[in-house]
Amino acid sequence: MKTVVHKSDSRGYANHGWLKSRHTFSFANYHNPERVHFGALRVLNDDEVAEGMGFGTHPHENMEIVSIPLQGDLEHKDSTGRHKVIRQGDVQIMSAGSGISHSEYNHNKDEEVHFLQIWVFPKEKNIEPRYEQKTYEVEDRMNKFQTVVSPEGGDALWINQDAFFSLANLDAGTKLNYDVKKPGNGVYFFVLNGDMEVAGEALTTRDAVGISETDSFEVKAKSYAEVLAIEVPMEF
Repeated sequence: MKTVVHKSDSRGYANHGWLKSRHTFSFANYHNPERVHFGALRVLNDDEVAEGMGFGTHPHENMEIVSIPLQGDLEHKDSTGRHKVIRQGDVQIMSAGSGISHSEYNHNKDEEVHFLQIWVFPKEKNIEPRYEQKTYEVEDRMNKFQTVVSPEGGDALWINQDAFFSLANLDAGTKLNYDVKKPGNGVYFFVLNGDMEVAGEALTTRDAVGISETDSFEVKAKSYAEVLAIEVPMEF
């Protein structure tokens, strides 16, 4: 088993006034040659956007982009004509494919929106751009992993990569095994809240560990904890 630990305070940070963003991997003006990607996982941004503010229309291509609101509501518009709002409990995926333009704004005028934006390199390039979002029940991730993104689709949002996103909310003392779904994949565990031990590494809120070269490992919650597991190919 191979592990790499990224502590919360080691992330890049940008404060633009209306936007406070913490970058797990090199992004924009933050560049760390040792933190460019974890396998096919390229970007994990932890963003807070002020009331009524947001990102104007901008283009993407050949990237799988997943957005997960943690607090508040995020308004999305794109060049396909879609105009949606994603809320806490929702997960959104956009396959940029051959090219798409979109904007993202805080839908509310009286509170911040706090969300994760995650980029994964695609399996196939130049596919037709696509968009999907879904609401997931918190009860379905209590003390177990709830898969919300998968190349297999089904109850999960489809992704153009052999990647799986899972959420879990764990009561203190809970132990789970995470079984890697595709041989050769690695798993990036990002602690949303709480104290945990993952593959023997002690982690707290917004800490992360990347785990590879294993088929299974143990997750323990030391307190009530919420975690996002991002499983991706290590070679692509």
